[in-house]
Amino acid sequence: MNWNTLLFGVFPYIALTLAVAVTVYRMVYRPFSVSAQSSQLLEQKRLFFGSIAMHWGLVLVLLGHLLALLIPKGLLLWNAVPLRLYLLEITGLGLGLWALVGTYVLLARRVSVARVRAASTSMDYVVLVVIFVSVLSGVLTALFYRYGSYWFPAVMTPYLWSILTLQPRPELIADLPFWTQLHVFNFWVFLAVFPFSRLVHIITVPLGYVVRPWQIVIWVRKLAR
Repeated sequence: MNWNTLLFGVFPYIALTLAVAVTVYRMVYRPFSVSAQSSQLLEQKRLFFGSIAMHWGLVLVLLGHLLALLIPKGLLLWNAVPLRLYLLEITGLGLGLWALVGTYVLLARRVSVARVRAASTSMDYVVLVVIFVSVLSGVLTALFYRYGSYWFPAVMTPYLWSILTLQPRPELIADLPFWTQLHVFNFWVFLAVFPFSRLVHIITVPLGYVVRPWQIVIWVRKLAR
């Protein structure tokens, strides 16, 4: 077994197993640990600008990746017109840079603001570093190995589907450039650490609130004499 098989053929299943098993465990046996634990009260200005940029940038970029995974032929059809290809590439790069700046702001905020630093855990730093590396490697891939929306359906889509269908084809990643390989591997790293972080709250739905009994709130006031 070579490194390529280990990193892109075996490790993805370790990451997926951790992502599912640990998330289910926390939701069932440690539900009160599933919380965003906002630090907004500790510092608000940089949190606002960093959070907006990182979250919206990442969401839109991930949506593009998802479309390439689900409808690769539709993406290739869109790219058949050069102007549309250029527009998609420029938009994707812009969103990636936006997310990169936002992630850097949030990471710098946790390091430089004393109150936020005191309330942070080691996993908070790990998650932000992993996200930063992921976005940085994605931006560098977009800059140095252009037209990713064109070759993604031909290389990455078959690879991802091979992992999901339990027929891994790590050889598809073997000849990709370093930054692209780092981007792919870092995605699996993110999945592995995700369930151990506070980010796990984004996939929880508080369905219990729908069926739980009404809570009666009684105001206790001191009567004036």
